[in-house]
Amino acid sequence: MSLKRNKRLEKLRQKLVEKEIEAILISQPENRYYLSGFDGSDGILLITLKNQVLVTDFRYIEQAKRQAPDHELFEIDGDMASWLPRLLTNLNLRSLGFEAGDISFTVYHRIKDILGEVKHGLRLVPIYGLVESLRAIKEPHEIELITKAVVIADTAFEHIADVARVGMTERKLAWEIEKSLRENGSEPIPFAVIVASGPNSALPHAKPSQRTIKSGEPVLIDIGAKFKGYGSDLSRTICLDNPDDTFKRVYDTVLGAQLKTIAEITAGMTGDQADAIARRAVKQANFGNGFGHALGHGLGLASHEQPRLGPNSQDELLDGMVFTTEPGIYLTGWGGIRIEDTVMMENGKIKVISQAEK
Repeated sequence: MSLKRNKRLEKLRQKLVEKEIEAILISQPENRYYLSGFDGSDGILLITLKNQVLVTDFRYIEQAKRQAPDHELFEIDGDMASWLPRLLTNLNLRSLGFEAGDISFTVYHRIKDILGEVKHGLRLVPIYGLVESLRAIKEPHEIELITKAVVIADTAFEHIADVARVGMTERKLAWEIEKSLRENGSEPIPFAVIVASGPNSALPHAKPSQRTIKSGEPVLIDIGAKFKGYGSDLSRTICLDNPDDTFKRVYDTVLGAQLKTIAEITAGMTGDQADAIARRAVKQANFGNGFGHALGHGLGLASHEQPRLGPNSQDELLDGMVFTTEPGIYLTGWGGIRIEDTVMMENGKIKVISQAEK
């Protein structure tokens, strides 16, 4: 097992001891990969205080041998009732955790029924965000991979300047961006490219349409790349020719709010406190009602992970965390502007990783 994954398992086991849990089933795909290195689309980890077992079927056994050589492999075939009791045989567990945020209500009851039939006295314990909290603090090599994903996205944005034209459809521009991402080394992109022009840009998660881009209107672009499993996230809003006064005022407000977060967010703040910095700046410009989403979110193996930077978030921002800062203003009938960078907390302050022009 690689040294980094061994340390991750040590941290997880310490958390289990603190919670008085003897073992845990890891089903969430990013968590499974984080702990084992196995990136197949189907499988479960059983982590005890002494052992780590990778449970999967025939399709992935050879892959599992290569990617998780220091995990015991447990090949399954058929319904859960045929293999779950065998998996737990001889472990003498009194408590078993499961990822409550990933397991459906139906699957939970299925597990409960199976264990009730074969193993009396085993306590099922719902676990929330345990591995995710470990993933929130990035290791140096993880930051390197995120930075490479950021460079790919930055390069795609530079490509936009060469190809974006008045009269081009949103879908055409989105396709040009996606091609650039893939040609410059991105794995399957972490989320669908957003290109939204004019009134469409008032929808924060608009889908590219056949609408043609017109002169003087906002064009909101949101893109991300993925490199060796780790993602980036970048938003820019451009205007092709002669921005009007509304564009200039809204853009300056959003940019000012974002620069303020970059300058003022410090380690130890909560997500709520960080969000409030941008929200105050937007409200002071009388656009408070137009900023309807959170300031940002964590980034890594998943496009959205801990920490959350938004109202009521008590997630503490710590060195080693990678997240976004992305204030936006959206005006129905006119359009919207969002500016987003991938950043990290380093030496108590924000370090901006994205370098695309604003």
